[in-house]
Amino acid sequence: MMGKLFTKYLMLEGALLLMLLGYYGIDSVFQPFESSQVEPIESAFEPMQNGFKSIFDGKTLKGWTGDPTYWTVSDGAIVGTITPETLLKANTFLIWEGEVADFELKAEFRISESGNSGINYRSDRVEEVPFALRGYQADIDGKVNYTGQNYEERKRATLAYRGQKTRITSQPDDITNLRDFVERNAWKGLNLESELGDRAELGAKIKKEDWNEIHLIVKGNVMQHFVNGILMSEVHDEDAKNRMMSGLLGVQVHVGPPMKVEYRKLMLKKL
Repeated sequence: MMGKLFTKYLMLEGALLLMLLGYYGIDSVFQPFESSQVEPIESAFEPMQNGFKSIFDGKTLKGWTGDPTYWTVSDGAIVGTITPETLLKANTFLIWEGEVADFELKAEFRISESGNSGINYRSDRVEEVPFALRGYQADIDGKVNYTGQNYEERKRATLAYRGQKTRITSQPDDITNLRDFVERNAWKGLNLESELGDRAELGAKIKKEDWNEIHLIVKGNVMQHFVNGILMSEVHDEDAKNRMMSGLLGVQVHVGPPMKVEYRKLMLKKL
């Protein structure tokens, strides 16, 4: 008896629902799905969707090589540290176990006030010095004197100061020692094409002892360094004698006082 009553109840409920749908329409009974009701799941995957690939797993130095005296991982970041007991005699690098030619690199960095660092690319190993690189560098320092400029480590020195778009030309044929064509730590073949902005004003856009975003775009003979979305330097390297079109990628701790530099969210896209 109870089973029959329950069946009749369900039939009545169903009939009432059909009447409501017929009279008011389906949208009045079931709320339409709005995409804004769901948070978009894109932030973690967006770089990969744009062709970027992580080159640091956030936990280990797998895929990298360097002196463990100076390089560790902490709180999801690569950490380079110099202490009073581990002062350097030569700049040292943590080197990615791959090569880059045309590429984009995105990362975040934080550096102590006394720190001096940088991201080298299209570089080669200095065989006589352990974990040393020679080549282009996106300069980074804690006092924000050099951050954003293009400095060629162990080679032609400064190729563009922050706020400059430059064209680089070769040394005369009778000069075989590159250092003889460097003056006041800048390459004599540095030709200023245009000003991108005031060096001090651009420096004010870089946060001291806090996280900053860096974005390198390197294609052909053109190298652009962005910090916090702002173009800091641009080099057009027409020096066919000395330029590098591919090579190694690495991050640096520089000779000097105790310091700390951190890198995280390193994402690479090969062009």
